[in-house]
Amino acid sequence: MSDHVGIDVGAKSVMVSVRRAGRLVSTREFSQSPEGHQALIKQLGSKVACVVLEATGVYYLDLAVALCRAGLPVSVINPRSFHHFAKLKLSNSKTDAADAALLAEYGECLHPPLWQAPNEVLMGLRDIGRQINRLTAARTQAKNRLHAMRSKSSTLALLIEDEVEAVERFDQRIQRLTQAALELISQQPDTRQHLVNLQQAKGIGEASAIAMLAELSVLPATLKSAQVSRYAGLDVRLCQSGTSVNKPGRLSKAGNAYLRSAFYMPALSAVRHDPYAKAYYEALQARGKKKIQALCAVMRKYLTGVWACLQLGVPFDTSKLFSDQHMKKA
Repeated sequence: MSDHVGIDVGAKSVMVSVRRAGRLVSTREFSQSPEGHQALIKQLGSKVACVVLEATGVYYLDLAVALCRAGLPVSVINPRSFHHFAKLKLSNSKTDAADAALLAEYGECLHPPLWQAPNEVLMGLRDIGRQINRLTAARTQAKNRLHAMRSKSSTLALLIEDEVEAVERFDQRIQRLTQAALELISQQPDTRQHLVNLQQAKGIGEASAIAMLAELSVLPATLKSAQVSRYAGLDVRLCQSGTSVNKPGRLSKAGNAYLRSAFYMPALSAVRHDPYAKAYYEALQARGKKKIQALCAVMRKYLTGVWACLQLGVPFDTSKLFSDQHMKKA
């Protein structure tokens, strides 16, 4: 008889619960370390139907990879999905042991899809892409502070010089990481060609292409475009009930913020310089959509096009993404 295992992951330890034939049979704590992971794998044995853990922070990744390499079936689930499952079970307690037990029950009831450990090089590319995103945001904040300082005549020259140095330092760090990302991409022939193909689109330069590849390259190739949109949080969430509740559709934003960020500036550039994207954008506004709604629709279209390019290995072509017939309907 196979076991269903739930693991609540923490920074220093993991709590493991095992269910068998619909009953909780054990709960045990292991250290969050390579030695603890090996002890956990040895304890589980081979009669395991599914090991379920949440994709929270970065602490789950090493454990999930170790479990996969040991040949165990692993499911990494969205924390929001687990949150709703806990509400469905009317769970009032919030402890590591209670969460681990609920995760085991989640696996037994819902049979989530199995997770595959991504390529190590591509995982490194994703980590670099996210660090570039964080540094870019910090550089923008530093530039804004510098602008505010220069707007006042009473600001000490020392403070201005210090902020200028901070901006220069951010530039150097971003440039170094960008070069490291390009070196990793050059190690993967397919990814190197993808980088070239994506830059054929209006609005997608080298920096944007790296950010997109960093997030999309680690996803399973079996995902459909609608699933990728949901992963990015660019899917539309409707709120309708009976005749009294009929709110406008909004983006769910329940997905990857790094991926949404990677598509914002390219879409903004595309609606200005690409004739197909611009026509689609203006058609949506003519139908009563707000500018930000129309822009998000272009972001979703661009994400669909980029995903198709990665799957087919072809250059990005907006004439196929925004056809004349499609724009007339819009």
